Amino acid sequence: MPFGATLLASGGVDFRLWAPGVAQVTLEWQPAGAADGWTALPLAAEPGGWFARTVPEAAAGALYRYLLPGGLRVPDPASRRNPQDVHGPSEVVDPLAFEWQHGEWRGRPWEEAVVYELHVGAFTPEGSFDAARGRLPELAALGVTAIELMPLADFPGTRGWGYDGVLPFAPESSYGTPEALKALVDAAHGLGLMVLLDVVYNHFGPEGNYLHAYSPAFFNPAHQTPWGDALNFDAGDAATVRSFFVHNALYWLEEFRFDGLRLDAVHAIRDDSPRHLVAELAEAVQHGPGRERAVHLVLENDLNQARWLARGQDGRPRAATAQWNDDLHHALHVVATGETDGYYADFAGEPLALFGQALAQGFVYDGSRPSAYRGGELRGEPAGGLPHGAFVSYLQTHDQVGNRAFGERIDALGRPEAVRLARAMLLLSPHVPMLFMGEEWAARTPFLFFCDFGPPLAEAVSRGRREEFGRFAAFERPEARARIPDPNAEATFAASRLDWDERGRPGHREALAATRALLALRAREIMPLLPSRPGSGQWKVEGDLLYLQWTLEGGTQAVDLRMVGHFGTAPQHAAAPGGRVIHRQGCERHLAGGLALAPGGLCVALAKAGHA
Repeated sequence: MPFGATLLASGGVDFRLWAPGVAQVTLEWQPAGAADGWTALPLAAEPGGWFARTVPEAAAGALYRYLLPGGLRVPDPASRRNPQDVHGPSEVVDPLAFEWQHGEWRGRPWEEAVVYELHVGAFTPEGSFDAARGRLPELAALGVTAIELMPLADFPGTRGWGYDGVLPFAPESSYGTPEALKALVDAAHGLGLMVLLDVVYNHFGPEGNYLHAYSPAFFNPAHQTPWGDALNFDAGDAATVRSFFVHNALYWLEEFRFDGLRLDAVHAIRDDSPRHLVAELAEAVQHGPGRERAVHLVLENDLNQARWLARGQDGRPRAATAQWNDDLHHALHVVATGETDGYYADFAGEPLALFGQALAQGFVYDGSRPSAYRGGELRGEPAGGLPHGAFVSYLQTHDQVGNRAFGERIDALGRPEAVRLARAMLLLSPHVPMLFMGEEWAARTPFLFFCDFGPPLAEAVSRGRREEFGRFAAFERPEARARIPDPNAEATFAASRLDWDERGRPGHREALAATRALLALRAREIMPLLPSRPGSGQWKVEGDLLYLQWTLEGGTQAVDLRMVGHFGTAPQHAAAPGGRVIHRQGCERHLAGGLALAPGGLCVALAKAGHA
């Protein structure tokens, strides 16, 4: 990389820092294991705002930091490890020291993806890379084929979601070493699991970001985001900033051998240049690690821009492989809970039909429907030319659970029959399904918003969190807002940890068995027939019944996948889907023909495409 500290084959370390906002920079370093004492060496100024120096005596394990004019000491923004947290010195890391056991791994086709989102700190009692690695065999046995780690960029303190990271190249030090993270990825590959990483390229966190002090060109005040000045992707010196993030993506994919990246909130990447950062990053991935193995880019994009998901004539993505499908989540949430606060207002009125549309077509908001939540604004682009694998769909995520005041999961909020039915329909659909950690056993542990900021930011975040909910009727009164857990309290984080004993208890044990059976059925019956034919999804609502059909064309002949599910509260007669039934729950043949469906009943069948 052009950034950071690089071990040289001939010995020594090359240190490089982009600091166009200052006239001089001093490197302070100490050898590995040294108890105290720092050697100070001035860096040589180079064109373009760079400072550099080679230190022949330095080696892996050495600690280093940069001294700025005025006395401020800062870590390396491209640090590969910051063992004393984000305010402390960085550590020189040998990126080639780890011995990979599964170097032959070449990834998996996206059609085989069943994603499991997890937060390393809350996934296990230990909250470490090593502990998460120990749970991987259980996920593989469940039927998961990909894990997605919430962001790992080093953030302040030991508790946080990861979206306030400030050192994008340094894995969160409280979770373990870079080698421990590589061991997790390596073990996953040995079990046939892909590993995806959530990365944040739209802002830095508010604590521990020292770039303003020596490299203000990293930001463009002409663009504003919810987190302050936007990152500079389109003004003067933008080429270096863009390179920093493109190299970051390649770093995770090459040095850690991740199988893909989930790009957080690309709608908040403010870039008015002729070539958007997403396009540049996608091309770098395709011409880099993507030439040797399957690598997938997944977007979070509130704008529903189908252009980023377009396929070429060979069927391969031109840019991103898939997008998180919030439309499906929101529609199902209204169906299951009846809540219509906030952005759920856009899915009120006919939520079952909108859930059907999301399953059949991907986007609900595709440029043709005004958004009540956004004052009538049209949002999105038509997605008819996309396979359904271009949509990662889910009943819950860290966002949709954790952005609630008390972090309740869908299984604690929704009608049980509706939630179970929706989960079965999703897991057997041609979408790429995603589970949020613990969902497989209908976990009831909350997932709250938590952080570990220092004062005075901690107090401001806690106050702001409670004020944010003041616009909801349930929290209009101050005493109601006071009950909202303090994000900075250690107890808030502790409450968010999974309770693994729960999966053996009544109700949870049955939910786990059902999830395992559905994923086995998906692997056996659905995956071999993927991908789906673009634009083939159809849906129909009759009262509380939802009928769905997709055409799958991955086998020797095209096959229709058909479903009928009952979201009502009383038994109902339904038309049979036709074809070979592969799954039924709460579903029996009716004496007068068709089906008798109990609440939450479902019948799924496969038939030759076009046959009644």
